Amino acid sequence: MTAPAAPSRDSHSAPRRRLRRRVVEELTAFTAIGGMKLLLHLPERIVWPLAGIAGRASYRSSRSRRDHARRNLRRVVTWMAANGRGDERYRRAATDPAALEQLVKDAFRHHAYYSVELARAPGCDARWISERLIVETPEAVAELLGTRRAMILVGMHFGAIEMPGMLAVQGVGALVTPMEFVANPRIQRYIYSTRAAVGTTIVSLADAPRELIAALRRNEPVGLVADRDITGGGIEVEMFGAITKIPAGPALMAAESGAPVCIGAVRRTAPGRYRGKLLPLPASEGASRRERSRAMLRDEARQFEDFIVDAPEQWLALFHPIWPDLEKSEMRVNGGLA
Repeated sequence: MTAPAAPSRDSHSAPRRRLRRRVVEELTAFTAIGGMKLLLHLPERIVWPLAGIAGRASYRSSRSRRDHARRNLRRVVTWMAANGRGDERYRRAATDPAALEQLVKDAFRHHAYYSVELARAPGCDARWISERLIVETPEAVAELLGTRRAMILVGMHFGAIEMPGMLAVQGVGALVTPMEFVANPRIQRYIYSTRAAVGTTIVSLADAPRELIAALRRNEPVGLVADRDITGGGIEVEMFGAITKIPAGPALMAAESGAPVCIGAVRRTAPGRYRGKLLPLPASEGASRRERSRAMLRDEARQFEDFIVDAPEQWLALFHPIWPDLEKSEMRVNGGLA
């Protein structure tokens, strides 16, 4: 008889690897969720200075994100200077390297502030928002949010990212919105539950096309952040003088449902203090559905520019590739392309 084969080393190591992976996931979830709960309950006089320290540390340690932010901010402020847009300190950064680098540092600080806001979102009720947020377009907000109806709220990776949605929830009820997948399932469940507490129903990016259209057909509002092409299926538009891509989702949903579209953005004026705008996006003209959709996305990109020039360092998309030509240029400089 042939002796049974001895168990391979891999057959013993696979369960150990799975166990280690599970332990790491649990520890990561415990740390992350514990940190978010701590930020939720700490006094503001402590939490905002801590965020400032974290932002400075991240600036020093994150070379790749620092380089992305610098390249992207340089493009934005150069466009602002050429077109006479925005505050003079931003336009000055187009030709003053020190002023530009300060904006890069500020971008990291605002990213840390956003992390605090993400953790403290469950405490942001209607009273809290009314005390902290100055709405710069009150007539548009009153008209858009005066009655419960199907509506497409387009947001941005800008400033207090989730606050336009919170404002919308007060006027039109629960908002259905997609969120990027979080690899750790415990962290993802915690975030989903905290959003449900403030009236937001989260769906996955994979389910978003079906779920959002279904919500609109039920006469419910939906929201999505649409200034950065995450999935790779975006449509080309011009922003700040160069071609980039933004998601086609808002245009496709508007064409499919006929629901009105509005764009909202909230920027920080100080830690825990905000100013925001919510504006309708006019119906676009065009002979065909395709032409109207593309025109709508071009108009959307113009509106994004109008929001961003108020505080370009608060545009968190800066930490990622935005314009392909900048990325190709950087690869040539580093020897990545012939």
